[in-house]
Amino acid sequence: MEDGRSGLPRPPRRVPAGAGTLTQLEAPTRPTGPTPPPRGPWIFGRILAGLLVLIVIVAAGASAGWYVRQQLLQIDTDAVLQSVRPAVVRVLATTCGGSGEGTGVLIDGGQILTAASVVGQPLGMVVVLPDGRIRRANLIGTSTDGVAVLQPIGQLEATPVQLAAANSDPKAERALVGYTATGKQVINPIGSTADPEPLSTVMNAEKLGGPVVDRSGRLDGLIVGDTVQASAIVDLDTLRRYVAPTPTGLTIDSTDACDQQSRGPQRAVVPELQVGRTPLASEVQKLLGEYLTLENKRDFPALQALYSKQLAKTYTVKKDQHSHQTTYFFAPKLSEVSSDGSGGAYARLTFNALFSPTATGAEGRNCNHLDYRYRLIRDGAKLVIDTAVSMTPSVPCDTD
Repeated sequence: MEDGRSGLPRPPRRVPAGAGTLTQLEAPTRPTGPTPPPRGPWIFGRILAGLLVLIVIVAAGASAGWYVRQQLLQIDTDAVLQSVRPAVVRVLATTCGGSGEGTGVLIDGGQILTAASVVGQPLGMVVVLPDGRIRRANLIGTSTDGVAVLQPIGQLEATPVQLAAANSDPKAERALVGYTATGKQVINPIGSTADPEPLSTVMNAEKLGGPVVDRSGRLDGLIVGDTVQASAIVDLDTLRRYVAPTPTGLTIDSTDACDQQSRGPQRAVVPELQVGRTPLASEVQKLLGEYLTLENKRDFPALQALYSKQLAKTYTVKKDQHSHQTTYFFAPKLSEVSSDGSGGAYARLTFNALFSPTATGAEGRNCNHLDYRYRLIRDGAKLVIDTAVSMTPSVPCDTD
């Protein structure tokens, strides 16, 4: 052999006779027995799966139901304010026993509800609509729980706020609509009957008499109270008694004890400046605002310091008091300010005067729109009032 090994080649392996070829060999078979029956369904598994599906469906339905209910209980204050705005008015009065300023709400029948503390022993009353229109009003009556019902003279041409058909869901949110001290109409959420917000967090004196409304803009209550701290809500069922076709629980305040020196609101008056804000215009605005404020406060002696020496001689404290003992001036507008060339100025002021219809020169009216032009002169470094001339005849406040 070439590889160095010796020996003969091996003969081929013999196959026994009768043996089959490899392709004829069969794999061994396992012993066979009876065929087992098919497995039946897993009943418990199906029940468990169905239960899980049911739980998921119920949970989803409950969540959807909770969401829908929450939506029905929540209030969209912007939408509600838009719907009730025309019917929520300012109430102004010259009174012997009231604050003279608050909020009111127009309801069906043309009546207005407000707080009795606003119009106690009134000598003259008006309501001011959001667009600035003014309407005189008479007092129908007041209740022992602090509600006053007014009847405007003439049409208000505003859609009234409807009383809710039934008491609201205790968990439904409500809101208070009223005015700020500057005369701006606002809305404040106050929670629900079941979970109310403290009124003290949203109240100011001018909101007394304001309506409490539900998510549909329907009347659900009224804010009353002698003071902001004592404010409370008169509920819907009680209000129904006062506005029924035959009202119950109302009485008429007597003004017999009034000494004919009534007052309106006592806060400072600032004329609306309708000209450019120059130093002269600002000085005139301050002077005439102080004049109207002191008149409203009945501080007649202090007014003398705002008059020129000549005017103070003719327009004495006694004469001032006689002319303005029931007057309340409001909504002044300064439409002209010009220099007189010698340090003084001319100023034109329009404003409204609310007063008793029995006051001197009232002629049965209780509110006039006035238009005056003032001549202001220098007394040292300050401006004072020297003369006032009526530019147009006075007309009733409710003349559109």
